[in-house]
Amino acid sequence: MGRPGRICQPSGHRGGARRAGRGRSAARLAGMTAHRQARLLVAATRLLGALPWPVVYALGDGIAALWRLGDARESRVARRNLELAFPEVQGAERDALHRRILRTTARQALETLKLWTRPPAENLALIREAHGVAHYDQALAAGRGVIVAAPHFGNWELLNQWLASRGPIAIVYRPPDSAVGDEFLQQVRGVDNVRQVRAEGAAVRQLWKTLKEGGAVGILPDQQPKAGDGEFAPFFGVQALTMTLLSRLAERTGAPVLLAWCERIGDGPGFALHLEPAPAAIGDPDPVAAVACLNAEVERIARRDPSQYQWTYKRYTLRPPGSGEINPYERREWAKRPA
Repeated sequence: MGRPGRICQPSGHRGGARRAGRGRSAARLAGMTAHRQARLLVAATRLLGALPWPVVYALGDGIAALWRLGDARESRVARRNLELAFPEVQGAERDALHRRILRTTARQALETLKLWTRPPAENLALIREAHGVAHYDQALAAGRGVIVAAPHFGNWELLNQWLASRGPIAIVYRPPDSAVGDEFLQQVRGVDNVRQVRAEGAAVRQLWKTLKEGGAVGILPDQQPKAGDGEFAPFFGVQALTMTLLSRLAERTGAPVLLAWCERIGDGPGFALHLEPAPAAIGDPDPVAAVACLNAEVERIARRDPSQYQWTYKRYTLRPPGSGEINPYERREWAKRPA
């Protein structure tokens, strides 16, 4: 017999109650503001951030293995980019590079979540080497502003925190489609001295003002802009639509451009910071010449260790007008890849 006072329900009824409970929970979550939902994501991120570095990296390695095993989007895009950018690398060598890219990409993603949940001072202690810091300090002291071109190489979020430690900086970013995702970035990147500027029409005016006032602007220059907002130039031997924003700012304000990156060193959480003056041609009045210079510099940095570059990004989606080329990431194109 059941316990006194206990109501016995058919299992189907209990299952319906559970489903109704899940529905109510989902409805409550959907009813939250983007700010509150983002705060929940930040709280979850803090749980990951509390894990020791070896555990974080082990999780990253597991994710990379699953990407490869399941032929996930990250695995497919990285493989296709290797075919486009490194056609000379074949067989076992390409396969090994593909594995390293996925491993580094997964580690970098979890690594960044951990960096976002720790005090910046603790994160900056992970920078074991610093090269060219004087270039940045001198550019700021000159009062003409400074443009930092930071490729997607190593860990650019740690670079952001280092730049913020030297003073205020405006960071250009492309907002996610989700309002919750955008709010999440505002919260985790919102360290002292960082002002996030959406990569939209009004951004140019804000950046112009910042530079005219002698401030610093950070730009990730190797993301594909919208059609009409860039020029095509070679990148690893393939024409890639490239932003002209950076070169236009450099030309019109006279602000110097520095190339900067935080390169991973060793197998643990250690980095080498690099800052270098960019060639003058990066601000050439001819936009095609300027973006060609920009791509050449990003390529030079990426070739230092190709596994640390963001090859899971579809860099070559848009093709030059009149070329007859199609999006190389379409599945019918992938099906043509050599064995």
